[in-house]
Amino acid sequence: MKILVGLSGGVDSAVAAYLLQQEGHEVVAGFMKNYVSERGNCTTYNDSVDAIKVAEFLGIEIRSFDLQKEYQERIIDYIYAGYQKGITPNPDVLCNSLIKFDVFLERALEQGFDKIATGHYARIKEYQKEDGKTMFHLLRGVDHHKDQSYFLAGLNQFQLQHSLFPLGELTKPEVRTLAEKIGLPNAYRRDSQGLCFVGNIPIKQFLAQKFPIKKGKIRTLEGETVGTHDGAYFFTIGQKQGLGLNFKAYVYRIDVKENIVYVCDKDADELQTQEITVKDWHRIGEAYPEGEKLTGKIRYRQNPPVDCLLFKKRESELIIRFDFPQRAVAPGQVFVLYNGETCLGSGIIA
Repeated sequence: MKILVGLSGGVDSAVAAYLLQQEGHEVVAGFMKNYVSERGNCTTYNDSVDAIKVAEFLGIEIRSFDLQKEYQERIIDYIYAGYQKGITPNPDVLCNSLIKFDVFLERALEQGFDKIATGHYARIKEYQKEDGKTMFHLLRGVDHHKDQSYFLAGLNQFQLQHSLFPLGELTKPEVRTLAEKIGLPNAYRRDSQGLCFVGNIPIKQFLAQKFPIKKGKIRTLEGETVGTHDGAYFFTIGQKQGLGLNFKAYVYRIDVKENIVYVCDKDADELQTQEITVKDWHRIGEAYPEGEKLTGKIRYRQNPPVDCLLFKKRESELIIRFDFPQRAVAPGQVFVLYNGETCLGSGIIA
């Protein structure tokens, strides 16, 4: 097959390209240029240099894809709009479904590639329905600690059909060891911890590029003013850093209209949620019965997924009831539903 590998400059995508090359595929690297900060504090340039080094080491062609316009319209504007409303959007999930596996995939198919591949830790399983139709399951990566199916839960059947995840059956230590063994130039590069394609920019600094400083009050459950802040839209539910208080407190409510941030103790009931509404529901495969015991994640690093029950409210909206209360559930974040190893779909927490 002719495969375009999304080469980010990191070790995971580099190993993915190597594995596909070893399988005998015609591999070409694609570097996505999605975001360049006006302040010059993103990692795009360094990433591109590392990607070029990897491509040269593997002896494969590398092509550059300028997706800044699409990224601005579909991701950056979405982030700003979400925080302005006092919710906490998750750009990484949208970045995959609307940029990497949409625009990038579309460009790949236009250029004659059969599929795209990435360094995500997830798996795709093909299966046949009773009517003979071919469908695709999205499965968790074998390495549950590194599993990235959460970020891929917005993909559809067409996107899964034209994608490959070569690292799905491997663990992160195995990937790192292989990179060192074959001598990849980025074998010892640290994993990125920043926003998808934006780099290691603190979220407040990122938002400050758009939002002005707007002084407001920090209040407790009892309504007592205990501090001030630079703008309610800089905060998220459950946040404890950046409050500037002389005692431990956590954000449990954000009122952007009145520009007030409300805080409470770590164990306060206000931070606990046992039932959530999930809107804009995206189902990956076939339907599933209501009331069935499933598992879900309200954030990426929630391992293992927690037990829950599903109740359909309407076609694009679900009610999820957890077996036990969940702490610091942030509206705007992505909820992902699982049945064992299979990722069923995702939606936005209302």
